[in-house]
Amino acid sequence: MTQTAASGPAGAVTEHGGGVWSLRVPIPDNPLGHTLVHVLDTDRGPVLIDTGWDDPASWAELTSGLAELGIGVADVHGVVVTHHHPDHHGLSGRVREESGAWIAMHAADIAVVRRTRESPPGSWLGYLDRKLTAAGAPEEHLAPLRAALTGRTGRAVRAGQSSQAGRSSQAEQAGRAGRATGERTRTLPGERAALPDREIVPGELLALPGRRLRAVWTPGHTPGHVCLHLEEDHPAGLPGHGRLFSGDHLLPGISPHIGLYEDPDEAGATTADGTTGGDPLGDYLDSLARVGRLGVAEVLPAHQHAFTDAAGRVRALLAHHEERLAGLLALLATPLTPWQLAERMEWNRPWGRIPHGSRSIAVSEAQAHLRRLVRLGRAEPVAGTEPVAYVAV
Repeated sequence: MTQTAASGPAGAVTEHGGGVWSLRVPIPDNPLGHTLVHVLDTDRGPVLIDTGWDDPASWAELTSGLAELGIGVADVHGVVVTHHHPDHHGLSGRVREESGAWIAMHAADIAVVRRTRESPPGSWLGYLDRKLTAAGAPEEHLAPLRAALTGRTGRAVRAGQSSQAGRSSQAEQAGRAGRATGERTRTLPGERAALPDREIVPGELLALPGRRLRAVWTPGHTPGHVCLHLEEDHPAGLPGHGRLFSGDHLLPGISPHIGLYEDPDEAGATTADGTTGGDPLGDYLDSLARVGRLGVAEVLPAHQHAFTDAAGRVRALLAHHEERLAGLLALLATPLTPWQLAERMEWNRPWGRIPHGSRSIAVSEAQAHLRRLVRLGRAEPVAGTEPVAYVAV
């Protein structure tokens, strides 16, 4: 399919045909560069799929991109959010303020947004401290988190402590930790992101007049991630069953981060294998296989670029993760904590060059892979170890 860019910054607005466009909305200080916000024309007005990061430059690019299409923000009828991360959900609050648009998200990620708003000060950083301590993180990695917890008064902020004065969101707390370590955090929605008022129900068509857009639940990257299947003929006549707005689930050149689902409220409720949450990697692999069976003609992801051969990309990602699990089993010939495993895993740069915040994310990914191996009966925790170490079986 040939794509054409509208006027303005090169490639800022791309027409995909059939009443679908994508806008490049920048993500500040992030190697991904931008989020592709998709615009879908409906009989009731334009609907956005994702919104981009809550930042003045991002807002300016979103509004100017819409203007290139002859759309004012006030014209937006609704917003469908693929998942709660701030590069997708961050500007939803501003869009709602300007337009009164409804905001839709899967119930599992709505719960994350609500929990973020309601959590007391210090809960997120306290959770990270406990989680990384249990994973075997060294003191030099934990020190910046604990410094952010301490605050200007020199008193530690305890998880569960509540005060309206100085109350902050988890996103702000994570941001302070990021500044303390020289890195911007992108794992939590911002304070101004909207609390969604519509729930996306997997398998159902969304109420978009004149369009057939079906929700496909694809947990893994987040517990409530959804892809959106546009069940309409491809405008360029490509063979296949419609198009897929894939969010972060299916990307043409990278694999999304799959870590443990973050839930500070469950931080103390560890399971037998020493971690919390479900099986995100198992969820992701199952979701990949489900998407591969859709037979779509084209994929419109939230990062990089549109592409065809979704089934081929799914096969490649499934093979990648199987190879990675096999490599981790070889490393686990000797018992390792999650931190030690992350240090030995292959990343896009040597461990010594990975920034502080990215190391925390890498450890979460190592934990998700450990959880998958334990669920498959291919690894187990070593009894009596503290922090918990794992070994291949």
